[in-house]
Amino acid sequence: MNELKEKLVNLLGDSRRVLVNEPLAPKTTFGVGGAADYFVSPRTFAELAGIVKLCKSLGVNFHILGRGSNTIVRDGGYRGVVIQPLGGEFEKIEVRGTEIECGAAVRLKLLAIEAQRNAISRFEFLEGIPGSVGGALRMNAGAMGWQISDIVSSLTIMNYDGEIVTISKEQAGFSYRNCAVLKNAIALGAVFRGVAGNRDDITKKMEVFANKRFASQPKWRSAGCVFKNPPGDSAGKIIDELGLKGLKSGGAMVSNEHGNFIVNFNKATAKDVLDLIEKVREEVKKRRGIELELEVEVIGEDL
Repeated sequence: MNELKEKLVNLLGDSRRVLVNEPLAPKTTFGVGGAADYFVSPRTFAELAGIVKLCKSLGVNFHILGRGSNTIVRDGGYRGVVIQPLGGEFEKIEVRGTEIECGAAVRLKLLAIEAQRNAISRFEFLEGIPGSVGGALRMNAGAMGWQISDIVSSLTIMNYDGEIVTISKEQAGFSYRNCAVLKNAIALGAVFRGVAGNRDDITKKMEVFANKRFASQPKWRSAGCVFKNPPGDSAGKIIDELGLKGLKSGGAMVSNEHGNFIVNFNKATAKDVLDLIEKVREEVKKRRGIELELEVEVIGEDL
């Protein structure tokens, strides 16, 4: 056992939660990419702090992976430690009146359902969004005209020295598909605030949103919207207008249902996906003069 693995096992007290050369493709919704040198699953904030401090002290790269719904892993995999917090403190949910406190690993769908069960409105837009609370906070995820910052009251975060603090929504620096403070810190959880509502009305609204997604989004594996919307415009609409739906690269294709989705329709590699992303960006730049920015996160290295 090498030094890093031994120290990670000592931190977690369980060798089954320290995996070597672990494939990452099955851990993402896109289903592409290589393996991580090390893959660990902390269940407590103290375990996460220990892992982060260990990596920092040894000069080892680390990456926090949520549910993998907004991540493309390159084919060469990730050199370092991929950390996926699961269970324990990271999946707690506590309802207090019209507030819900939950950990970063809680699925957004589960958060929406918990709000619905307790007749708390303003969470309906989360229904059907893949991913977890932590990832949604980091990218200020949104849908149906809402974004996660609309319902956040406070965040609990950990810096890379393992220190934990709770900050207000205003201190977090939310903007379109971005949270400034989480560029150099890790989301541990948040308190969300809704309003008292009628359970039947909430249920109906969730059904409307679910049906809208089902009708407009592809069934193939994807990472959701690939590009951020340019100011005052829609990336999907631009791609559609330029006739780029159906464009392919290997096993990757621009979705026919939604222009801002690239799908893994036939055993795509990460290179297929990334090459197609560049083709779309080049066409949009050439024909519209617009530089499309990525909404998805790309990690790892090429083969």
